[in-house]
Amino acid sequence: MEEALIKMKIEPEIFKAVVDHIVEFYLKANEVFLERTKGKLDAILIGNDFGTQQGLLCSPDDLRQFVFDGTRKFIEQAHRYGVKVVHHSCGVVFDVIGDLINTGADVIHPIQARAKGMEPERLKQTFGSRVSFCGGLDAQYLLVQGTPEQIAARTAELMKLFPTGLVVSPSHEAILPDIRPENIDAFAKAVRGWKN
Repeated sequence: MEEALIKMKIEPEIFKAVVDHIVEFYLKANEVFLERTKGKLDAILIGNDFGTQQGLLCSPDDLRQFVFDGTRKFIEQAHRYGVKVVHHSCGVVFDVIGDLINTGADVIHPIQARAKGMEPERLKQTFGSRVSFCGGLDAQYLLVQGTPEQIAARTAELMKLFPTGLVVSPSHEAILPDIRPENIDAFAKAVRGWKN
């Protein structure tokens, strides 16, 4: 990744040619996949990590120049098959969520709750009417260190904040070994018992 980001800055034409080649490869592969699963899928997950917990790995302009055209092509292809697109990127992506919406992404995944500026309340206020989100329940601290009561309360807050625009889940989709079973149970019960 480090070498690729350096190449992007010092040899942008070569970097763009490689990216374009990769996009064309995946468009062909995805076409086979989408044809064979026609009518059986509701959504697919695409994307890559653009951010760390403190900021983007490269500038929004770099992503616009080198990444989002390919992203748009993948999304348009999926939409032609009636398939929604969940766009994944860990980290702080606030500054490019508008770009992801403009490429056609239906859902932004994940809301990395402890990443700088990615608070669910801020995302809802800024983008909530334009896109759905997935995630939001802090899997770094709350699910690990919190009590079942705290987890149930935060889960309820998230579902109230996004009554129809959130796939509620941990801020990363995995339930890791450091999360106590009673905390997983509290999360699951809060989701199942929620009334809008």
